[in-house]
Amino acid sequence: MEYLKEMLYIVPAILLAITGHEFAHGFVSYRLGDPTPKREGRLSLNPLAHLDLVGTLCLLLFGMGWAKPVQINPASYKNRRVGTVLVSLAGPFMNYLMAFAGMLLFAWAASEGHDGIWFLYLASINVGLGTFNLIPIPPLDGSHVLEELVPGIREIYARIGRFAMPLLFLCLYTGILRKPLDFANNAVIEGMAEAAWRIFGW
Repeated sequence: MEYLKEMLYIVPAILLAITGHEFAHGFVSYRLGDPTPKREGRLSLNPLAHLDLVGTLCLLLFGMGWAKPVQINPASYKNRRVGTVLVSLAGPFMNYLMAFAGMLLFAWAASEGHDGIWFLYLASINVGLGTFNLIPIPPLDGSHVLEELVPGIREIYARIGRFAMPLLFLCLYTGILRKPLDFANNAVIEGMAEAAWRIFGW
């Protein structure tokens, strides 16, 4: 019963986090002149347009996961490098924005004596998704940023190619990423919480 109750909190938060993340990628790419996300139906707030089965299951099982990548055409940008970096960072940025909104709503609910625990779940899951996607392992967003900023990285990624996803699964399964990600996530959550409490005078 407790598990089902927790799922009622977690699943809607995951759907919102994934949808916001992928919509942000598509929207920024579209605004930079790329028609691909609109043509592929990714400028949508419908979660079904963005869900990746394996990535969603990993998010449920490991607390880390991904959605169906948004197809983009960097050749459409005025500055390919800057455009690619902005589009790659748009997803995690949206997650952090949603997380802070969730934390603000949680602080407001607490200040009014209401149970705002779902907003805390929303904040936590968004921070987790945003931070995880900044890891520089293909196909995560961090790898696309690194490709554009660090010379020679693209060639290294090309060499590891088919080993990238198994490496990612290995990191998830063994928990290698757990401690550094928990440290980063906790730092972000604590910073957001402190800011939210200050806004409400706590």
